[in-house]
Formats: sequence, C-alpha cells, structure tokens
Amino acid sequence: MNINQLVALAPIITLSAAAIAVMLAIAIRRNFILISGIAACGIIASLLVLGIAWQESPVQATSLIRIDEYALFFMALLLLTGLAVLGFCHDYFKNREGENEELPLLLLTALLGALVLVASSHFAAFFLGLEMLSISLFALISYPLNQTRSLEAAIKYLILSGASSAFLLMGMALIYSQSGELTFSGIGRFIEIRPAMNIMILSGVMLILAGVGFKLSLVPFHLWTPDVYQGAPAPITAFIATVSKGAVFVLLLRFFISTNSYAYTPLLTVFSAIAVLSIMGGNLLALLQTNVKRLLAYSSIAHMGYLLVAFIAGGSIAPALAVESVTFYLVAYFITTIGAFGVVSVLSISQAEAGEISLYRGLFWRKPWLAVIFTLMLLSLAGIPLTAGFIGKFYIFTSGADGRLWGLLLAVIAGSGLGLYYYLRIIVVMSMSIDVAENEPEASSNGWVSIVTLAVLSMLLVCFGIYPNYLVAIIQFVSYSAR
Repeated sequence: MNINQLVALAPIITLSAAAIAVMLAIAIRRNFILISGIAACGIIASLLVLGIAWQESPVQATSLIRIDEYALFFMALLLLTGLAVLGFCHDYFKNREGENEELPLLLLTALLGALVLVASSHFAAFFLGLEMLSISLFALISYPLNQTRSLEAAIKYLILSGASSAFLLMGMALIYSQSGELTFSGIGRFIEIRPAMNIMILSGVMLILAGVGFKLSLVPFHLWTPDVYQGAPAPITAFIATVSKGAVFVLLLRFFISTNSYAYTPLLTVFSAIAVLSIMGGNLLALLQTNVKRLLAYSSIAHMGYLLVAFIAGGSIAPALAVESVTFYLVAYFITTIGAFGVVSVLSISQAEAGEISLYRGLFWRKPWLAVIFTLMLLSLAGIPLTAGFIGKFYIFTSGADGRLWGLLLAVIAGSGLGLYYYLRIIVVMSMSIDVAENEPEASSNGWVSIVTLAVLSMLLVCFGIYPNYLVAIIQFVSYSAR
C-alpha cells in the first residue's frame, strides 16, 4: 500500500482510532458525557480528513475498497448523521439508569461498518461492513436492558438479520461459482462477455436482493420494521432508519452500475413489483397506526419504494441521472427522518417513549418550537413545497418520467396522497386544544444538544427546499464517479 492509498483511507482509519480511544477511555474512567465527547471528536476528525482523502480520489485503496467522490460524499453524509444521532443519545441517555458509556462506542463501530459499505468494491468488504453494522445494531436496539420491548425488538432483528446474511452469502457463493470473481468490476466483465445471464448468476443476484431487501425493509421483507422501530430507543431508531438503510442502498446502486446488472430486465421487473408493493403497502399500513414510531416505520418502507423508482430508472436513463436522483432524495430523507425521531427523542421520558399519537395533543400550545419542527419534518416527508422533501420527490418524478415508468409513477402519486393524510393527521392532533391532552410528556431538561441539532436540521430542510442549487451541483459532480 502506497502513501496515496493510505491517505485515501484516512476517514476509515480515523474513525477506527476513535473507537479504540473510546474503549480505552471507558476502561480508565466511566463518564458518559466524557465518552460522548470523545466519540463526537472522533467523528468530527473523520469529517475533517475527508478533504484530504478527496484530493487523492479516485483510488483503489485496497483490493476491497474504492475511495472516490461517490464514496466520500456518502461518508460525509453518514458521519454527519452519526454526529446528530450521538447528540440525541447524549440527552436521551445521560440521566437514565445503567452504564451507558458503551453506547457511543457501539455507534462508532456501526458507523465504521457503514463507511466500509459505501466504499466497498468487493463482496468481502460488502459482507464485513454489513456485519459490523448489524452486530452493533443488535446491542444498540436492546441497550435499555430493563425494557422488555427493546429486548424483544433486538431478538427479532438478530434472528431475521442472521437469515438475511445467509441469503447474502449463498448469493455471493453462486455468483463466485460461475464467474470466479468477487470484485464488482470483475463480475461486471464476466456479465459483459455473456449474451445472457445464466440461471446460477440470476439466482445469486436474486438471493442477494432478498438479503438487501431485509436491510432496506422492502415488502415482503418488511415485517421486522414496525416492531424494531417501536422497541428501540428513539435515537437508535433514527440511526436504523437512516445510516443503516442509506449505506445499504448506496452499495446496491454501486453494485448494479459497476456490474451493468441494469441490462437484465427480469431484475428490473422484480424491483418494479417490490417498489409498488412497498409504496402501497407501507402507506396503507401507516394509515392504521396510532403509534408515531410505528407510523414512521411504515412510512420509511414507502420511502424506500420511492427510492426504488429512481433506482429502476437507471436502466432506462443515464445511470448518473439515477444516482443524482437517489442521492438528493437520500439527503432529504436523512434530514427529515433524523429530525422527526429527534422530536420523539426529546419528548420521551425515562419511564416511556413518546410513541402514542395521543401524547402529541396540544403540542403546539405546550412546546410550540418542537411542534413547528415536527410539522416541518412531516411536511417534508409528505413532499410539500419549500422543503427538501419536495425537491427529492420532484427528482423521483423526473427520473421516472425520463425512464417512462408510468405505472410506478402512478403508484408514487397514490402513495403520496395517502402519506399526506396520515402526516396531516399528526399535525391536526398537535394543534388540538390543550384541554384534551392527557399524560402529556415533558421534554427532558438541559437537552441543549438536541435543541441545537433540531434547529440545524430545520434550517437545512428549508434551505435545501428553497435553494437546492449548491447541493445539486455537488451531487452532480459525485454522480459520475459511481462506476
């Protein structure tokens, strides 16, 4: 490995060093605030060295990892999201019983796995990054050991995640048995010289899609989502909904572009069916929910379906345009989802999560600033103008129209209409008279980190909705390096 490759790996190396530093600090002295500060400094340091790595990109840092503008952009997005989640965890766990110092360490290892995922160019890195992320999530979901629902959610995630990993490994084995390749580029060359994808390769790809479908909670692999979202602590739910799903989707897009899998229409047909089922199933099931976290869980299933529309369009339009659409939508989705679960986190008390919609009655009168922020996030999820979510939804429509995916666009329109109904239902509940509020939760005191984080997220939401040009220019620049 030469110096250029080492510099390109600086963000991953820095985050690994931060995780080691946190482990040593825990061994020396247990102090949750101190440990959270060290973890935050490690994430910030990783963000700072991204600029150095950018100067060396694109480069094949190792046989497993490729560092290019595409990977570095998403590394920055994941690190910023991890920093926001760490801020919410600081306020959420600082006054709770138990030894919480290991939680920042688990967040760092989960982030490390996500960084490896977005830079993967080899099945080995794909699997290692995914397992590092998943194993950390098992412990994060069940971290409140005194809560039965959290333990139940972690067990469900553990069992189903193990099954999905088995599908992934079997799919990789079938592809390797035919191609003799584990690198994405090598598989792409093998596919190019074959006039048609044989049954073994096709079966391998389908098994990989099944494993990835679980991680993205796409229908019909979605059954774990509402229970895990409801059982996990609110900040960890935000992490699962954004970092975990986003990293996997970024890898899936790179894999399809690198291997030219778009050339095989049966795969796109399967994806189209999954997209329609996810959009309609997620939105219809969200209509029936009375718990905010379960509602947002089903909503996230629908949003993964929206993303699939832009992903599928990559087979009909230039892949760079599909990457641009997916990237902007992911940025908007990250901001809104982190903000929405951040509000839930702030409102939660040590005894219980602020999950039931009834607990949000009169929030405009009790906590107007939280109600305004939550409203902004919900409107962005619905795709209302002047929010980043509207621009993201516009990208989905544009890519779908360019690819002539009229059936999928019809599903997007129907799903968006259903989504608007249940998002507005929460806003209406928040605006109800305070006289009908019962068992209203009180926001935790001294949660200044969460307040600052929510304020920044709200500003980004509006800024990218009103003036997205700067972000679009950056995304267009990185879109052409996905291959």
